[in-house]
Amino acid sequence: MRVVLGVGGGIAAYKAASLLRLFTESGHDVTVIPTDAATRFVGTATWEALSGHPVSNSVWDDVDKVNHVRLGHEADLIVVAPATADVLARAAAGLANDLLTGTLLMARGPVVMAPAMHTEMWQHAATRANVETLRSRGVTVLDPASGRLTGADSGPGRLPEPAEIFTAAIAAGQSAGDARGSLQGRRVTISAGGTREALDPVRFLGNRSSGKQGMALAEAALAQGAHVTLVLAHAEVAPPAGCEVVRVESALQLREAVLGALPTTDVLIMAAAVADFRPAEVTATKIKKTEDGTDPVITLVRNPDVLREAVLAREADALPLVIAGFAAETGDAAADPLTHARAKLGRKGCDFLVLNVVGPDRVFGKDSNEVTILDADGGSEPVRGSKRVVADAVVAHAARRLAR
Repeated sequence: MRVVLGVGGGIAAYKAASLLRLFTESGHDVTVIPTDAATRFVGTATWEALSGHPVSNSVWDDVDKVNHVRLGHEADLIVVAPATADVLARAAAGLANDLLTGTLLMARGPVVMAPAMHTEMWQHAATRANVETLRSRGVTVLDPASGRLTGADSGPGRLPEPAEIFTAAIAAGQSAGDARGSLQGRRVTISAGGTREALDPVRFLGNRSSGKQGMALAEAALAQGAHVTLVLAHAEVAPPAGCEVVRVESALQLREAVLGALPTTDVLIMAAAVADFRPAEVTATKIKKTEDGTDPVITLVRNPDVLREAVLAREADALPLVIAGFAAETGDAAADPLTHARAKLGRKGCDFLVLNVVGPDRVFGKDSNEVTILDADGGSEPVRGSKRVVADAVVAHAARRLAR
């Protein structure tokens, strides 16, 4: 691929040299465009030596080649790492006041941005709005890693490791070639978040799902040109701009929304953490402590298996849609997580299942994930990285199934 590597002016610019090496050693042709600030951290001689190409950040160099137009047109992939708060803001605003931002405006292929900045900058409302704007336009904006920052501070804002950025970028490039056409104009329904089952007017049974993986799936599907319906239970993060959101709370409400969407859906991805059980009765008033000290007894009943019902509805109505499920497994004395997941794939009858191995400090609420995509045909694909990297892989897998 012809790759443009944009480098923002942050201390993490030195890591972009390793990213550049990963691209060149994999046979890709890379043109580096550092911002003027980036050259204060890493000089142009380094980029020229590692890329084998002249390096400039000015629109006034090689004017006869019209580089600010040509580079964006010719690039199969544009990666910006680090993407500082300034670069994100200028890209979101559509500014073109240097060679990098001009190239971004001319991009025809996928764009991947790897943010790096101080925690307060990343969490600032302006930066969050800029990220949402870019994602709504189809740009893949990775979530930063958490860890040691410049100085003594730690927190989210650290540049993801070069290998992770490389994996995400290659996936985006492949998805653009393999999946973009097949999802253009297609309708994708995604369930996300965690359901809540009411006990009384103030209490509920819930789970630890943050909704982050579901939101990443919605972003990935939007980036591939799909019309996305997000059936959204409780989530800690906002849904991406550009998708149709159907709010639900309980498993029964989610069931109604998902089954109702099936006749107009091409791909269904069941990523929500749906409660297996709900209280048999919901009291009209708050459950109070008794004077005699006796404890209340709560009887649970099984919730419907929405994924299985969707598969059965597809078969009954001969619907031409791809169905994917998620399985959160821990393993037990009987079998390991992979064995449990393969058995679940067989019971559910969906096209593929995404296995999450979960635990108290794994998956839920985290910005990264490690999954195995298990195909009904017997294949398996391990994926590790940010939740957006996982989402891109899942959406690409669904698009390939749809194209069969």
